[in-house]
Amino acid sequence: MKKVIFFLCIVFFANYSIAQSESYLITGKVMDAVTKLPLLGASVFAQNTTIGTATDQQGNFTLRLLNGGYDLIITFTGYQTVTRRITTADALDKNIVIEVAQKEKALEDVVIKSSNEVKDGLIKYGSFFEENFIGKTINSNQCVIKNKDVLHFYFYKKKNRLKVLATTPLEIENTALGYTIKYTLDSFTHEYGTQLSTYSGYPLFKDMPPADEAQKTGWYNNRLKAYQGSMLHFMRSVHDKKIKEEGFEIQLVAKTHEIETAIPVQDFYGAINYSINDSTQLVEITPNQQNMAVLYNRQAPAPLYLEATGDVPRKFQLSILTIAPDQSIGIEQNGYFFDQNDIVINGYWTWQKVADVLPYDFRP
Repeated sequence: MKKVIFFLCIVFFANYSIAQSESYLITGKVMDAVTKLPLLGASVFAQNTTIGTATDQQGNFTLRLLNGGYDLIITFTGYQTVTRRITTADALDKNIVIEVAQKEKALEDVVIKSSNEVKDGLIKYGSFFEENFIGKTINSNQCVIKNKDVLHFYFYKKKNRLKVLATTPLEIENTALGYTIKYTLDSFTHEYGTQLSTYSGYPLFKDMPPADEAQKTGWYNNRLKAYQGSMLHFMRSVHDKKIKEEGFEIQLVAKTHEIETAIPVQDFYGAINYSINDSTQLVEITPNQQNMAVLYNRQAPAPLYLEATGDVPRKFQLSILTIAPDQSIGIEQNGYFFDQNDIVINGYWTWQKVADVLPYDFRP
């Protein structure tokens, strides 16, 4: 009996050490930027994951993260939101101190009074906002914002621009993928001149408890379908040098006299100047052309996408990444990439919005 127990202990500690090697701990403290006093109950979470916590009486927090990079988000009522990039290298730093500053209420009042807030904005622009924020996919039909009353709509006539802000985090329930999402919306803007919508914010996911095994299986299948061909899937494939094996293809897009030409490439990694830091596992890519076409050959575009867009390839999903000149993109092990502001996305990936987004800690 002792031998059996000893064997089980070996298995347990072996599995525990493997889990430890695939993750790392982040520890730190959150305090007031002026008084230097610790903040109790500040929300600390890794953006776009299911991983979050709250600070204790001393302002301390601890998070265990899967290997890779994240945006660490710190929020506290009455204080400005703070963002800090975290990687596996930060596991060596046991004394991370994050100072947050109080919001300037007087400035907020001036902004609100001088803005062009639309009366009955939710009635006038609510559906439009949801279509361009939640999306128009099959999953979006099962994705709802539970507290729409916190949304405020502003229209600027001179700029022909719609802006949407939220006074508190949006509470989103996605019954297609089995997640609730606490989304701290930074801003949403729509330029009517260019018909371009952009939004930014900080989502924290939480798994919904399944009613039974059938629902649990259904959620996993839906998540897997959302993952396949997604930008998260592609970035992980690039990092692991499995672009072709995962069903992707890269083509460079050259423009001559305003005419764009797609150039197939044999060596994907040479075309994007792939390099990896062996110590940090950070991958850096610098495509030879500013525009890069990404084809996913294992799934055809969704029928709703084909109806909405018209003249697009019908046998594969096509997305275009435009990267700022002379800029490289860093990709972490979990698919997190930066600087995310240096990338403009067009094509199929723009069809997939909040209703189809998965957290960074999702693994097929």
